[in-house]
Amino acid sequence: MHYNPAMFKFGGLWKHPDFVRLWAGQTVSVFGSLTTGLALPFTAVVFLDAAGWQVALLATSNVLAGISVGLFAGVWVDRLRRRPIMIATDLARAAIIASVPLAALFDVLYMPQLYVVAFATGVLTTFFDISYQSYLPTLVTEEELLEGNSKLTGSASVAEAGAFGAAGWLAQLLTAPGAMVIDAVTFLVSAFSIAGIKTDEPPPAPAEQRETVRAEIVEGLRTIAHDSRQRTMAGSWMCMSLGTGMFGGVIIVFVTRDLGFSPGAQGLIYAIGGVTSLLGAMSAGWFRRKLGAGGAMAFGMAMGGAGVLAMAGAPTSMLWLAALMLIAQQVISDPGWTIYDINMVSLRQSITPDRLMGRVTSAFRFSGLVASLGGSLLTVAIIGPVGPRWVLVIGAVVSLLGALLVFLSPLRKADAEIAIDPKATLTHTHIVEVTDEL
Repeated sequence: MHYNPAMFKFGGLWKHPDFVRLWAGQTVSVFGSLTTGLALPFTAVVFLDAAGWQVALLATSNVLAGISVGLFAGVWVDRLRRRPIMIATDLARAAIIASVPLAALFDVLYMPQLYVVAFATGVLTTFFDISYQSYLPTLVTEEELLEGNSKLTGSASVAEAGAFGAAGWLAQLLTAPGAMVIDAVTFLVSAFSIAGIKTDEPPPAPAEQRETVRAEIVEGLRTIAHDSRQRTMAGSWMCMSLGTGMFGGVIIVFVTRDLGFSPGAQGLIYAIGGVTSLLGAMSAGWFRRKLGAGGAMAFGMAMGGAGVLAMAGAPTSMLWLAALMLIAQQVISDPGWTIYDINMVSLRQSITPDRLMGRVTSAFRFSGLVASLGGSLLTVAIIGPVGPRWVLVIGAVVSLLGALLVFLSPLRKADAEIAIDPKATLTHTHIVEVTDEL
């Protein structure tokens, strides 16, 4: 695995004070979001003795939140300054999450409140994520986008590994609701860090130049529909989301019940994914230089699907061989998906005009959530007849189809330098002309 030593060398964007503030805020925010994702179910199961269907509904509430506001969030991110949105959503998430331990303290915590918290934090996280991805191109140059996304994704990988481990220990030491006090504090730290950014953000379009919300949503969707690169990226993103939606819900069932691994052993294996994801972030630029942005995307997706196939092939009779194949999945899939994601996001940011960045970003996020939900529902329908192993195989094949879609498209040879002026006014004709040049 090749990597970029500049990820750790004090240079480049590490000398950009405002990027470091955004990086710190986003990293802490990721840690908080992931901790919430684990602390809420822990609270439901351990503190409220919730049934299985109630825990499943809790997870669904978060996904439905992103779907319900995704496209609208993009419009408002383009209409308003993005940094204040990130600060406001961090403060709001801190207040909402703090309500859980407060209610537990006064013995008035019930499942309906957890559903509201899951949905509300899902809405706010949607606004934050769309804002920060749309904000980055205004903070760094186009040539620095790949480096910026690599650093942000690399630190998010570390935050992911830390959050998964910390959430369990915090829930055990402080009780599950008590762990959410720490969670709320992380969002306050994120808001403070982002508030320190001093770079002036370009003003959004004046109110008199705005169209209706529906018209602006359609404009964002049309931007994707009329650009072959955007269409290919959206298609590959939906394939990956559909695949992960399928096997994401059965991995623990397969590894626990079919292979017989304890939760502790699984935790050690899954932690490897955080390290290998960081290596993927460090090597994303190398793959981009060698294969181009599209080629790196196809290679990364293929790695992701291949790793899941390795997991699906783990035998039930030889525990040591099964462990090796589970580790292989973490070593192959996690860096592959990271390489894909960094190159896809960087290319998308470089070819999308700033005034449309929020809407295009939200359309991608929305399509991914819908595909992921579809994958989850498909798993529910087929897991009984085929079993979890074949669900893993089918999900991996879907991911490989996404890689094939990129590989067979003109995007495979496209590079991030093929860009549209972010200050240009994008019209239907302009989009078609730029697409035809490919």
